[in-house]
Amino acid sequence: MAKIKSKWVCQNCGYETAAYLGRCPECNQFGTFVEEVTSVVKKNESAKPSVLISEGGQISKIKEIKLDEKTRFKTGIEELDRVLGGGFVQGSLTLLAGDPGIGKSTLVLQTTKNICNISFNDEKLKILYVCAEESPTQVKLRAKRLNIEPETLYLTNETCIDEVINQIDSIKPDFLIVDSIQSVYCANIASSSGSVSQIRECTNVIMRIAKQKNITTVVIGHVTKEGNIAGPKVLEHMVDCVINFEGDKYKQYRILRCIKNRFGAISEVGVFKMEDDGLIEVNSPSQMLLEQNTDASGSAVVATLEGSRIFLHEIQALVGSTNYTNPRRVAVGLDYSRLLQILAVLEKKVGLNLSKQDVYVNVAGGIDIIEPSYDLALALAIISSIRDIPIKNTTIIIGELGLLGEIRYVDNIERRLKEAQKLGFTRAIIPKVSDKIYSKISKLGMEIKQVNKITEAIIQGLKQD
Repeated sequence: MAKIKSKWVCQNCGYETAAYLGRCPECNQFGTFVEEVTSVVKKNESAKPSVLISEGGQISKIKEIKLDEKTRFKTGIEELDRVLGGGFVQGSLTLLAGDPGIGKSTLVLQTTKNICNISFNDEKLKILYVCAEESPTQVKLRAKRLNIEPETLYLTNETCIDEVINQIDSIKPDFLIVDSIQSVYCANIASSSGSVSQIRECTNVIMRIAKQKNITTVVIGHVTKEGNIAGPKVLEHMVDCVINFEGDKYKQYRILRCIKNRFGAISEVGVFKMEDDGLIEVNSPSQMLLEQNTDASGSAVVATLEGSRIFLHEIQALVGSTNYTNPRRVAVGLDYSRLLQILAVLEKKVGLNLSKQDVYVNVAGGIDIIEPSYDLALALAIISSIRDIPIKNTTIIIGELGLLGEIRYVDNIERRLKEAQKLGFTRAIIPKVSDKIYSKISKLGMEIKQVNKITEAIIQGLKQD
């Protein structure tokens, strides 16, 4: 008889310990340890075989490996193909993560409509959808609402990974979807589904199935309240591609962001709009984000680089007197620590006294900005709100703000200004650039103002005719 014992596992990073700890020594998070039961087999007992036994690999020279049309296939959704680097790679394992209700299941279900129409050797691709969180009837209702009914799409609500393997051997699908990995369990693991041990083991089994049987697989995962992918970091290391589905579920627009891709460029993004009949691609996100851009004070427009695409965002700032001992600082869509840094620079280099002022900043449209090229636009938006002087809505502001008050250069200035010029912007405030770059951007027909310090940028940004 097996000896039963338990261990405590951090649900954030996977750190294991024999006793409960209030704070994880690995990731420094509080209250993340959960007790998991493990069984240890005695020496005189034979261990239970794994759910999947390796069949052995073959040794091949890289020049002898041939690529065919089936190696990579497109999904028919241009924004998704862009993020994947041109489509799904056969035998790859992709992790799709996002908040509950953001549209992960809707996206993969819309993808099946186009994949089922792909055929190789006069045979259409078969898809197995493991809807572990729903019944096949519920998935059918969603498919009916989306007007999707592929002929070669098979549904199962099986949650045991052993039974899923049997169904894979029976159907022999070309494409596998597991929705979600937190709902699937392995019978060999004593802990409940969704625990670190279960997620790690089930993902490992699915990974081996995808590689050995050459099945393209998409695994849907949940995120924690901090926005991180639920489960240990090893889950992200095991898969070939990690995609985050971001956005406010109470708003229409969604961002599909790639943070890892073994078969393409990372940091690529795709933009979607959620409608009653599903997700619709947005081909001109900058125009969408600037629909309500006006000359109101506290507003500035910046051009940011997301992967290979240029986005134009409107940054809004509101500064007012506070009724609290400690003034409030609120940042939505921006890095909070970056906001504090910019406020410190404005107090030191510009002479502003913000100790009795509440500061609220927001990125219009509900899309987060990661790169620091928005520093100068944010600083000018704050100054514009304080002095109640608007910045012209035909002015684009680009630049990183240093701790000494200097405006630092950012990459791809020419591409950013070209995108702004297409959308009707006639004036630009940018960092000092080389003569070679200036000779190129001067041909765009825009009024270019180069600044070295934050004080110069304020004069140019709030300049009135």
